[in-house]
Amino acid sequence: MSSLFHLFVLLPLVGFILSLLVPSKNETLLSRVAFGTVGLHTICTQVFLVYWLFQGRPTLNLKDVVLYKSGDYEFFIDFAFDGITATYLFVGCILTFLVTLYSRYYLHREVGYKRFFNTILFFYLGYNIAIFSGNLETLFIGWEILGISSFLLIAFYRDRYLPVKNAVKVFSIYRIGDVGLILAMWMAHHLFHQNITFLELSNYEIEHEHLQSHSWVGIFVSIMILITAAAKSAQLPFSSWLPRAMEGPTPSSAIFYGSLSVHLGVFLLLRTFPFWEHQLSVRILIGLLGLTTTIITTGIARVQSSVKSQIAYSSIAQIGLIFVELAAGFETLALIHFAGNAFLRTYQLLVSPSVVSYLIREQFYHFSPRAKSIERSFPKRIEHALYILCVKEWNLDSFMYQYLWNPVKWAGNKLNFMTFERVSVSFIPVFLIGVYLLLHEELVSPGVHEFLPVLFSIFGLTMVLKSFTERKQARMSWILIILSHFWIALAISFNEHYEFNETLLYLSGIVVAGVVGYLCLRRLKKLEGSIDLDQFHGHSYRHPKISLVFLLACLGVTGFPISPTFIGEDLIFSHIHEDQVVLAFFTSLTFIVDGLAIVRIYARVFLGPHVKSIYEMAYRSS
Repeated sequence: MSSLFHLFVLLPLVGFILSLLVPSKNETLLSRVAFGTVGLHTICTQVFLVYWLFQGRPTLNLKDVVLYKSGDYEFFIDFAFDGITATYLFVGCILTFLVTLYSRYYLHREVGYKRFFNTILFFYLGYNIAIFSGNLETLFIGWEILGISSFLLIAFYRDRYLPVKNAVKVFSIYRIGDVGLILAMWMAHHLFHQNITFLELSNYEIEHEHLQSHSWVGIFVSIMILITAAAKSAQLPFSSWLPRAMEGPTPSSAIFYGSLSVHLGVFLLLRTFPFWEHQLSVRILIGLLGLTTTIITTGIARVQSSVKSQIAYSSIAQIGLIFVELAAGFETLALIHFAGNAFLRTYQLLVSPSVVSYLIREQFYHFSPRAKSIERSFPKRIEHALYILCVKEWNLDSFMYQYLWNPVKWAGNKLNFMTFERVSVSFIPVFLIGVYLLLHEELVSPGVHEFLPVLFSIFGLTMVLKSFTERKQARMSWILIILSHFWIALAISFNEHYEFNETLLYLSGIVVAGVVGYLCLRRLKKLEGSIDLDQFHGHSYRHPKISLVFLLACLGVTGFPISPTFIGEDLIFSHIHEDQVVLAFFTSLTFIVDGLAIVRIYARVFLGPHVKSIYEMAYRSS
């Protein structure tokens, strides 16, 4: 049975490749490829599930392929199947099938018709990799595919300002979740001294043996998992991104933010449940987070004027209840709740355009005052205060800006003195000196040697902070991102002795993608003149090929699983010791800001209203 796992991953991959080859004007063939791929996948799923049930619902695991092995480090693809995967697979295939069928007519004659079905099939590939994953490394591959698919679908109407702006917002939250998952893998490597599978994680004896003398490590891993799950499932304080994600087409909102993608945080908690179920403090934290999210987002949902926003906040509230159920240990109930919430929200979002017209008609012809609600029993001041807070969405957006992004922007703005000439004159020679000292470590005293990894990681962070706030030269911003990766590689090389080919593996993807991206920006500069980062240029309208190549370069630099950097990032963290929290913090913060800076360059240069357009565009959402 395990050998059939490949079928569930290969079918969406083949469908995605075929859809890329279909001409964009042939809507019938495009929809048939997508519909046929998902339909065949659904049939295979039903047959497999029936066979699996008759076999007694065994837990299956398949160690598929080892991508990299060095010493005690092994990066391998692992697939698993149990009741959790079965539930997510059944719900996923049914809903994707329905949404694909719905989209055939909903997006008729839409300019991005082909782009939509390409992205949906790409998303379905990532979803299947994620739910079949047998370890955190395999899950991370699917996780990354889902993240970029989400960004592309929110920015589907890429000639408009608001979809692009909100796509960047959502990606910034996803990036926090990505790094949280990397940090969880990093500490899990040190805890178990291997890339442990979810099947091994469910063995209480193995887990208890390792956690007995490293309880704080277990709590750290669990909190990183919780942060990742909260970011993906829009729990507090990250809840405000989900309504902003509704800027995409209604079918993508239904499949992403109503049903499948938004519930992957729950999937992560279910998969790692055996790890944190015996940590009472973590269970209390998960329960309190879910309960607080439910209470606050229920109030917000009740005062929304937009149907999509109301559904979004209602879904967040239900996911908060699922978090509470998991904290209480009700895994089966959480799975049933997931399926019910996913089907309901998909239905609500797909019929939301019709519901608006129905409600308008009801308001005019059959209006009746609302029955007395629980809020009416509160003292008037409390009732009014809660109403204003809910209308303002508890200032969640302002909270994220004030405590997360504004400090990053403030730090970047303090680096305005850095010009390309000054970076070339100061930082590059210092880097070369660092490389020389690395080759002649006997020249460095032990006290200085211990301090150098943190110092070099701070230099890397400085590069991306400046890149993130750069408003003039796109090429300079791009070069600073590439340089930051070299600083991180130098910092980790000083931290621990390991084979040079591991650094080469990490930097090879960075260098290739960096050169390609720079050539794209240089070519665009020659064709269009100004490509500063002070506004959105929308150059994908006239230069779609350059836009596509630059997007691939961006993915390569961010460590997407199309380049060796994907494995290299995991390798880099494996050489940071468990007690080096400061070094891990600066390195992870560099990766977070690095992703934001890259997406900002792509969005500002290629997305948004075209600079030569004569039409005005709204710059604020309702």
